[in-house]
Amino acid sequence: AVETARDPVPAPAPEGPPCGPLGEAARSYRGLFAGLVVGEEAPRRAPVPGDPERRMIDLKGYATFMNASQVGICRIPGSAWFAGAERPDHDHAVVILVEHGRVPERDNPAHAWVAPAVGEVTNMRAAEIAVCLARHIRKMGFPARAHVAGASQLDFARLAVLAGLAVRDGDRLRNPFLGDRFALAVVSTSYALEVDRPLAARAHTAMDWRYWLGVNGAMSGRERNRRARRASHLSRYPMETVRRVERPTTLILDDEVPRVPKRAAFFDRALRGDLGDKAQRERHRFAFKQPHTAGMMAPMRAMVEVQGGEAAAARAPGLDDAAANARAIKALSYHLGADLTGICEIPRYAWFSHNEHGQAIEPYHRYAVVMLIDQEYDTMEGASGDDWISGAQSMRAYLRGAEIAGIMGDTLRRLGFPARPQTNVDSDVLHIPLVLQAGLGELSRIGELVLNPFVGPRFKSVVLTTDMPLQADKPIDFGLQYFCGNCRKCARECPCSAIPLGGKIMFNGYEIWKPDVERCARYRLTNAKGSACGRCMKTCPLNKVVTADGPQVTRIASWFGINARWAKPIMVPVAVWLDDFIGHGKRNPVKKWWLDLEIVDGVCVKPKGVNERDIDTSLNTDPGKQKMAYYHADMMPVPNDNNPQPIDRKAAMAAAALVETPDQARARHGRGEGPPAHYSRTPARPSGPRGPTAKPAVYGGGTAARR
Repeated sequence: AVETARDPVPAPAPEGPPCGPLGEAARSYRGLFAGLVVGEEAPRRAPVPGDPERRMIDLKGYATFMNASQVGICRIPGSAWFAGAERPDHDHAVVILVEHGRVPERDNPAHAWVAPAVGEVTNMRAAEIAVCLARHIRKMGFPARAHVAGASQLDFARLAVLAGLAVRDGDRLRNPFLGDRFALAVVSTSYALEVDRPLAARAHTAMDWRYWLGVNGAMSGRERNRRARRASHLSRYPMETVRRVERPTTLILDDEVPRVPKRAAFFDRALRGDLGDKAQRERHRFAFKQPHTAGMMAPMRAMVEVQGGEAAAARAPGLDDAAANARAIKALSYHLGADLTGICEIPRYAWFSHNEHGQAIEPYHRYAVVMLIDQEYDTMEGASGDDWISGAQSMRAYLRGAEIAGIMGDTLRRLGFPARPQTNVDSDVLHIPLVLQAGLGELSRIGELVLNPFVGPRFKSVVLTTDMPLQADKPIDFGLQYFCGNCRKCARECPCSAIPLGGKIMFNGYEIWKPDVERCARYRLTNAKGSACGRCMKTCPLNKVVTADGPQVTRIASWFGINARWAKPIMVPVAVWLDDFIGHGKRNPVKKWWLDLEIVDGVCVKPKGVNERDIDTSLNTDPGKQKMAYYHADMMPVPNDNNPQPIDRKAAMAAAALVETPDQARARHGRGEGPPAHYSRTPARPSGPRGPTAKPAVYGGGTAARR
């Protein structure tokens, strides 16, 4: 009552100019998001529950999934609108709070970039979440508007108090756990929701023993302190303890790996009609046929237009030390929200040969800053892996990655260094070889997927290419080849039997457990009971939490797996059996926050079905019963012809007879013999690009590209 009775406040004065190159970049991206705060809602309302509590769970779950630090909901009193502001007929506010990131140490070059720009970065992050949430509500057919710093009609401070996120301390707001180190954004709506109660005046004393222990599943004070003690250029995970090697742990015959065109990616082949009418039709909607994900489309597309740009004519001084620059770049990536970062030089074959228009690509940068974005363990726990949240898991990681790499690229260009983000929407490089070379994981049985020792396969990648002098990381070896060689759980649980049950082969110069990429792509595109698929990530035994808040037994097993290599012959069979025995990979209903909805012709409807799989140990694990198709380089489409080029699955099945074992390839290469004929890529047409040249739509599925 006291807060509501306060007089309305005037709209804030226009913002002053941002400070420094990072502040300018963050302000620019916030401006992109601010252009999306309003929009039309769907013509009909979704069949959502009438229960305000269940609606609240969906919205709070989504905001937290998008990495809001805290979320509160309140009714909007008339006094919360700025004096003289236009007032839409909205009566509820979803208040989003985002914690400030860490400022790097003073001896880290990134300190000078980050310290004056903390508020700008946090305001930008809050704006991104608010815009996506408002668009989600509108996709369900209800009015909603995002209010962000510099583009708001509402008093954030008043609503933060009413929504139970802060108390007033004189002229300042204080959060019980974060003090005043946060930024706010708001979504106003007429969508009826359960509201929160304001905090008691004594709430600033909440950091008691329950906070330090993480009671009720919140991040514990122990874990927060552990992260704060680590240097800012180190991730939350102890990657520095993992063994480094000179070469990746799988054989790569660098001189034999062909450069491949974007046109060869199976999601792109579907877009061009190579997989038939149904796959082509679904390709335009498969990851976005659900309202949470559809809300992310416009922000993702808005960022594409600013991925490139020229570097400033003069370079900032003091940035000639490659090792110091690498620390700075990593610290900046973690400040912006990356989960794991590595650096490598870009091998020749990591560049696509041709872009989406069929034009040849000439390599233009030396280094790749490779970043992994966690797809969120809690949400994965509630999902089957191929249900209606699967596409959102991918797209959220791609959106966040594009934002991080985009701002980093903008910052480096302002400092005078060429830089370009390589995102899932628009990338000139393949990500998988770069994740491997940057020391962020090893190739796994899943095939065209690298597993990290701490997050397993539960990530999406984004890359920033640059010529800034950087110290490269080395590849890692944590024994994954032995583990995956003795575990077939992902292959057993794959809903379309696309992951190999047998051993590794050589494919286009790589030693790899080669998946049936056509089968995988078709299922993900045409999955009728969900949006895309991440079943392999869901069921992998390495999909775990190994922080201070994770189970003690998991942390011990992780340590042994990384450090006690001699024990693997004993540990791996036991670990694989135990993983099934304790039911890892089953759905945890407590973690399901989302509503199952499908967008059909612009309107949300109840889907015809929902995949509700749990693990099934009785499924086939006999490699002899699995038939795989291999689309070698000589079966790739003409790279500069975007007209339909239908696949030949029978020929791809027959191509299994052509594959070499790694030992055979190693011996052949050692004898000085050239690569097999099927390593030769289908050549481009000499007459230049043919067919449609429009950029492909935003899609999920990874810039590994499922080749």
